[in-house]
Amino acid sequence: MSKLDGNERWKSKMLLTEHVEQYDQQHATQGAKVTTAEERVMIRDYLLLPHMEKMVEKSLSELRNSGNVLRRIYLLAGQRVLDRIMSDQFDLRRELKARNIRIVAEEQSNAIVYHRYYCRGYEEHFGMTREVMRSEISWRLTHYMEELGDLLKSNPLGKAKGKGERKSGER
Repeated sequence: MSKLDGNERWKSKMLLTEHVEQYDQQHATQGAKVTTAEERVMIRDYLLLPHMEKMVEKSLSELRNSGNVLRRIYLLAGQRVLDRIMSDQFDLRRELKARNIRIVAEEQSNAIVYHRYYCRGYEEHFGMTREVMRSEISWRLTHYMEELGDLLKSNPLGKAKGKGERKSGER
């Protein structure tokens, strides 16, 4: 509420449209200091992506040391998923910075992992249980693998034109 609200002298005064717009913008930005649901999802993903990156890197290092016949294709697929995770991490970091959200600390209490973050000057806490983290990571990895599967389906190996493929009638 402004000092002019309730003051009868100002009711008869004329306001310019730009002044009304400035007033509305100032009051709209005060309400924007609270973290939105979309921003909380971004914070959650930002916190989960480093864990996912470590998991995929560990799997890739295990694959490198295995004697699996299909090791090379698994490594290529795993590297593609890792690249996608790192790309999403970079995009989220940039978006959070643009929204003036900074994540600072991690604390653990029982089965809950708390993170402290600053959103447009206000300090807030974000907590997740380990079970929620596991299920979200599992869901996100499944999503990345489905994207990779869709990519392979759109360009199957049999229809790719590579060096070793022969034209019809060639021997």
